[in-house]
Amino acid sequence: CSSCAVLCRGMQASKTEDRRKAEPFYWLSATKPRTSSEIVNEARHALRTVKTQRPFTPKDEQRKLFGSQSSRYSPSVFSFNTSSSESSESRPHSGVHLSPLAHKPILIISEKKNEASSVFLPTPPVDAAEVRKVSSAWKGLFRTTSPKDLFSDEVKLDFEAPTMMMNNLDRSNNTCLAEQKLYTSFNDESRQLICNEHTSRSGSGDSMERTPRKFSLQLQGESDQMKEPGEKSSQSRTSGQKRKGLKDETRINEWEEEDFFWHTKILPILHELEKREDNIEHLCLACTKLYQALDEGNMLGKRFKRRNVLLKTLYKLVDIDSDPLSLKLAEIILAMKVDGKNLLSVCKLAFKICRNKKNDFIVQNDTLLDYLLQVLWNEDLQTNNEALVYCMAAIKFMSEKDRLLYKLVSKGAVEMFLELMKQINNIKEHDRYFYKLGHLLVQLTATLRILADCALARRRLSDSAAIPELCVALEQRSSDKDVCICIVRVLSKLSTYNDFCAALADCSRCYILFLALLNKYQKQQDLVVRIIFILGNLTAKNNQSREQFFQEKESVNTLISLFQTYYELDLNAPTWHHDRQGEKHLKYPSEAEDVLIKLMRVLANLSIHPRVGTALAAAHPVVGLLVTVLEYKSVDACEELVINAATAINNLSYYQVEDSAVQNKKLHIAEMLLKLLMSDSMDAVVEAVRVFGNLSQHHEIRDFIMQKKIYKFMIALLDSKNQEVCFPACGVLLNLTVDENKRAFLMEEGGIGKLVDCLQDFGPADWQLSCLICKTLWNCSESMTSATSCFGGDTDTLLVLLTALLDEEVELECSLDRDTKDCQRVYWEREFKPVAEKLLDRIQSHHSSS
Repeated sequence: CSSCAVLCRGMQASKTEDRRKAEPFYWLSATKPRTSSEIVNEARHALRTVKTQRPFTPKDEQRKLFGSQSSRYSPSVFSFNTSSSESSESRPHSGVHLSPLAHKPILIISEKKNEASSVFLPTPPVDAAEVRKVSSAWKGLFRTTSPKDLFSDEVKLDFEAPTMMMNNLDRSNNTCLAEQKLYTSFNDESRQLICNEHTSRSGSGDSMERTPRKFSLQLQGESDQMKEPGEKSSQSRTSGQKRKGLKDETRINEWEEEDFFWHTKILPILHELEKREDNIEHLCLACTKLYQALDEGNMLGKRFKRRNVLLKTLYKLVDIDSDPLSLKLAEIILAMKVDGKNLLSVCKLAFKICRNKKNDFIVQNDTLLDYLLQVLWNEDLQTNNEALVYCMAAIKFMSEKDRLLYKLVSKGAVEMFLELMKQINNIKEHDRYFYKLGHLLVQLTATLRILADCALARRRLSDSAAIPELCVALEQRSSDKDVCICIVRVLSKLSTYNDFCAALADCSRCYILFLALLNKYQKQQDLVVRIIFILGNLTAKNNQSREQFFQEKESVNTLISLFQTYYELDLNAPTWHHDRQGEKHLKYPSEAEDVLIKLMRVLANLSIHPRVGTALAAAHPVVGLLVTVLEYKSVDACEELVINAATAINNLSYYQVEDSAVQNKKLHIAEMLLKLLMSDSMDAVVEAVRVFGNLSQHHEIRDFIMQKKIYKFMIALLDSKNQEVCFPACGVLLNLTVDENKRAFLMEEGGIGKLVDCLQDFGPADWQLSCLICKTLWNCSESMTSATSCFGGDTDTLLVLLTALLDEEVELECSLDRDTKDCQRVYWEREFKPVAEKLLDRIQSHHSSS
């Protein structure tokens, strides 16, 4: 039929397009972030060149915490002479013709972008030249004197990263290993090794250990149950003595068996170690054999009576400058379950090995991680807090390897870390260990930040209620800048996911806490930018979050204060910077710009809430700072910042309030928007058109658009064949047709034909845009005498097109899935159909008479 022929082009386009629900949101275009490896390499370089008090996050001059992409927003529905089909969010209008269009506020939603994956990197080890070589280490290998702790100096943890001081092994007997017991009872559970499977924590703290193989020693003798009742009382006096005798006899047998095993299996390996002193590979092989022999003889743990002799020998080998050998030694020492200073020393050794990227392969293919997790799980938090810092730092570096990351998660490390955090949070500020444990918390949260990139780890974090615990730690440690930075790094990553964002919004004090930190650390850019990013994610999700933040005391004033601070910093910031090779590059965005970008996003998202948006629209300081951005920053200099500011202005311009600051500055804003229209950025152009769509409700702006020939630009945009571009452009044209003396331009510039083309192109695929087109054509035809004089050669096409689009079968045929079908039917019935029917009646009545 003729209707189908006319609709052919539009129908094919609509059936092939990916159709979705219209949303009052706008996504900004994302810029490409640096890769994690580039950021980590920079962090490594910083470690080699700069010594810091406490490990800090490396400066990321290209930080992009959120991105965006174009999305759709709904226009306000305009009332008509007949039944109104307005949605609950629309503002009613009245009049003979359709009234000016008001674009609804637009939401800026962050994409999930990888934040810099660099972690807090402790300072590097001492120069290798200072470490004893193999030859010097072997001079006293089998002396009876004990080695001093691995490190000659006491470790300083106050604002200092874990460091390795591997020189000077004291051989005095006065500072031998902390474990002085030669043996303990045979059933000592500390003899067990780490289990490779994930196990849960028990009250005894041994659930991560495996049951060792035990010697087959059967106790002979009669039990009390085998005695006659009469004999029981007479033998009870001696039963204890007999049991003691059997126990002593068993222990003697154990010692004899241990002595035999020591001389036949262990000592030969120690002699082999001595003979292979010039070959690291052979030393490593001998250590492997030693571990296997100790495991076979059930000599791992604390009950081995020659344990001290063995440990002294192992610590002498630490002098040899070889990380593969040190790794073998660390595993054996940890398996011997050392404590005190010896535990601290071996944790430092593990940290030294793990932070060296050259050791990635040997670390991933060994069992060090199992032993470190056992230390973290079993050791007392307060007594061994310093050792746990190095242990956690080593695990942090290991978690950067994908293979070990999944191993960590599968072994229940996420739950373990959160349990450890709970224990730290239970220690209050007046406790003597409170500040020391801050260093452990830094390493722990830095590791959680790495785990947050793993989907499996995120599920564990969600199941374990990580968000509330992180908020407690953040509030308790608000005076520790390093801890705060680590925690907000975790929260900034997690807040890009809906479930974590909802959990954070449920923490009632989070907004108060974030505002307090923003005021406390206003010039700490790396902390401020992440908190603002989190607030942007929170306010992007729902109205409740927007209202809660806005209602907090001084919330808006804090944002204004931050803008002023970073605006001044940006004005004085150098535009160019030199890279490591000395080449000059444009610095974009600067650190100050990065904060401002996210501030604009928060303001734009806040203004979605009707009450909040109304209040902000009347707040002259807020509108003033938005206009300032358009004045001093060009699209070429910082596109994202300018677009975010324009989005916020567009949202605020939606609200028609008394003494609106946007309305008071509307002509000045219109002048600034011209710069965006002339830019090469289509995102900037579309955002400027949206603002004009709202501002053109005022006759002064409509006159400005005609005077500056902006209407020609809007008509040209109709040829873009892009719904996101055509929609706001059509909104501006609709508002221009409110004035009768401005309607002729549509005929002169070919606007009628372009509107009909858009109706054909998008028709059933976008009933909202189709409705907007029909409203514009209705206004144009208000005073027409004949259809041809108004619509020219497009009259017949328009008649056939409207007839087909009003056919309910066409509407049903063009709907795709059920959800889309239901949504599109609502738009068709409530918005498009009432306007299209009246337009069709008007054209038919005037067409027949002509």
